Amino acid sequence: MIALPVGGHSGRVQTREGKRPRRVLLTGWFSFRDGEATAGDVLALRRVEDVLRGTGIPYDIAWSPGFRPEALHLDRLWPGDYSHLVFVCGPLHGPQVEELHRRFAHCVRIAVGTSVIDPASAAVTGFHRVLPRDAPDSEPVEDLAARAPEVPARPVVGVILTHGQEEYGQLRRHGQVAEEVTRWLAAKDCARLELETRLDTHDWHLSATPAQLQSVLARLDLVVTDRLHGLVIALRVGTPVLAVDPVAGGAKMSAQARACGWPALVPAERLGVRQLDRWWDWCLTGGRVTARQIRDAFREGAAPDSADRLVEALARPVPG
Repeated sequence: MIALPVGGHSGRVQTREGKRPRRVLLTGWFSFRDGEATAGDVLALRRVEDVLRGTGIPYDIAWSPGFRPEALHLDRLWPGDYSHLVFVCGPLHGPQVEELHRRFAHCVRIAVGTSVIDPASAAVTGFHRVLPRDAPDSEPVEDLAARAPEVPARPVVGVILTHGQEEYGQLRRHGQVAEEVTRWLAAKDCARLELETRLDTHDWHLSATPAQLQSVLARLDLVVTDRLHGLVIALRVGTPVLAVDPVAGGAKMSAQARACGWPALVPAERLGVRQLDRWWDWCLTGGRVTARQIRDAFREGAAPDSADRLVEALARPVPG
């Protein structure tokens, strides 16, 4: 068991027994160079951190350099700095876990919130104690992620971008727009959902009907798009849109934003972080009201569209 330290949370502290300082290294599949960080693993880690903070036990976290390049990595730390190693979440199996046992042989090694597949495997037996979420011949317990500290909600953003529209020739800026917009979005603290306006009755990744796509868009906080129908369908359900016109000089996206009375449009020539941030903030505040007003105007049908003149056009004789 981990000896409770005397003193604060950080720095070297002495145990009550007066032995050498205690420090815990928190690891998991999120620590390995070729491992991966999942949302469940990180929430489980937060639960363990919450427990350790409550006791004042000092700890560090080892992250995969592919996920957190600026953080502490297994290959850059000194094992002798730690008295205990705790492996959090995930299955206990494989050579990567076994290597932890060899490298941290001097540590007390504990697994918590893990799945035990083969109790006799070296990955399992190398731990001094296993506190599993599920294991053969034992009752399962709740996953650690279930009781992780609450996290605030983030904006849910639909992203609809096109790489087509070859008809615009040399005026096309679609590649530039997609690159800049996605790089900007990657730095935003939001939940991103890549979407398509294209329908398909065979590909389960895509909506098969407009109603299915509308149902998704209606549940979003914001849509970021360079597609005309990404703009129109989102406004149709009252979701604010950060629109980008991917054609130099402006084309159908700019024309449609003007027709709908929607101001949050960034031309390709003015695309940049400042403009995108400005409209992002507006869309998530005052833009919500404007989007609902435009939705209501669509439903009332007060503004004319091209179909209003179709019957008249059909009745006219064909010239010459």
